[in-house]
Amino acid sequence: MNAPSAPNALPAAAGLAERFAAQRAACAREPYPDAASRDRRLAALEALLRDQAEAIARAVSSDFGHRSVHETRLLELFPSLEAVRHARRNLRRWMRPQRRATSRWFLPGRSSVLAQPLGVVGIVVPWNYPVYLAVGPLVAALAAGNRALVKMSEHAPATAALLDECVRAAFAPDEVAIVTGDAEVGRAFVALPFDHLLFTGSTGVGRAVMRAAAENLTPVTLELGGKSPALVAPGYPIGHAAERILVGKLMNAGQTCIAPDYALVPEGRVREFVAAAQAAVAAAYPDPSHSPDYTSIVDARHFARLASYVAEAQALGAEVVTMPAGAAPDPARRRYPPTLIVGAPEACRVMREEIFGPILPVVPYADFDAALAYVNARPRPLALYCFDRDAARVRRVLTETVAGGVTVNDTILHIAQDDLPFGGVGASGMGHYHGRDGFLAFSKQKGVFRQARWNAMALFKPPYGKTFERLVDFLLR
Repeated sequence: MNAPSAPNALPAAAGLAERFAAQRAACAREPYPDAASRDRRLAALEALLRDQAEAIARAVSSDFGHRSVHETRLLELFPSLEAVRHARRNLRRWMRPQRRATSRWFLPGRSSVLAQPLGVVGIVVPWNYPVYLAVGPLVAALAAGNRALVKMSEHAPATAALLDECVRAAFAPDEVAIVTGDAEVGRAFVALPFDHLLFTGSTGVGRAVMRAAAENLTPVTLELGGKSPALVAPGYPIGHAAERILVGKLMNAGQTCIAPDYALVPEGRVREFVAAAQAAVAAAYPDPSHSPDYTSIVDARHFARLASYVAEAQALGAEVVTMPAGAAPDPARRRYPPTLIVGAPEACRVMREEIFGPILPVVPYADFDAALAYVNARPRPLALYCFDRDAARVRRVLTETVAGGVTVNDTILHIAQDDLPFGGVGASGMGHYHGRDGFLAFSKQKGVFRQARWNAMALFKPPYGKTFERLVDFLLR
């Protein structure tokens, strides 16, 4: 199956209700799919990813203008397959009812928790990682026994069309269905009375999604973004920190929700950091405009936005370091070169807005307390990166800052750990998923009490008498 040259006809928003109704009816017919049924669906998803890996990489690259095939394989296909494999290995254990302690007054009754499918899950996928950010939530939804409607981004039409074709071949429409379409379709999608809705995207759109979901009292998981800091502690090897920060920053040309958004560097080591960053970029992308490993900016609007960030900062007195030396923005290929901004005033948009591109402000700090205060004075980020070999200081970062997730002495990698929850906090989102946490996010944790044949409840019913009063007095002591 080859990637279509153009997307399939986009369904009208009016057709969403019928798709939703079909999945809701399927839930009624099979309210609690057994482990074999869930594993079959996960296996079909795994086979789809394996069989269509090359076509998927081509489709994603087409949507970006150019996206490194190697990055798609590493950053989308590999973690997607790992998520499926992890769920299949652990599915039966996750489904097993959990025994819970029973109050001594109600023994020999028994207590347990049953993870029950919620029903129909809605998943809204962004354009920047259109495969992984579709598959990750879908794995959790299917493992939990749900049906799913997946709204793909209109800004990744080739990928959406290919996944639509693949999903139609692998799943019944009342199991999984892909929804394509523009913002109007998106608004109709999030207004459906889903049993759970997961949205990945910007904070501004996330607010609108939450308002729409509130009309139906639909619970939401919001995976948003924000300005994720990379804190380089005093004494940490600056070359290693710069190289790892730039690797994380430049994956997908910075179009990553958990990319380092700015680097906090000790005041006396800023020049050293800049030199190390220049060396790291020169080694990885000697010619960003033509390198097959460097990804294009997704469209002209975002390219212009990045250019305006840099122009504004430079006009306000910031130092702009384009890497490698001599590299320049290439509007024709939408290649924006890796860029450092040193000393940008706080009023600059590049210091206030999520960058979502290969631009990295470098922020000097006087002492470690000042660095922590800088992070805590801003909205809580989706990710935080700490480069430090002092265990006490790392512990301070972990306990004195609040972030969705943390990687210590590297970047990005916490998202790839299937047994860790992934999600934001505050302005960077709410709720979390991945692995068992995703299974639980898309399940209702139903508390169950099983009464024993022989029990004392007959002593606690009307008509109340002296025996009842003595027993209640005893319980209230």
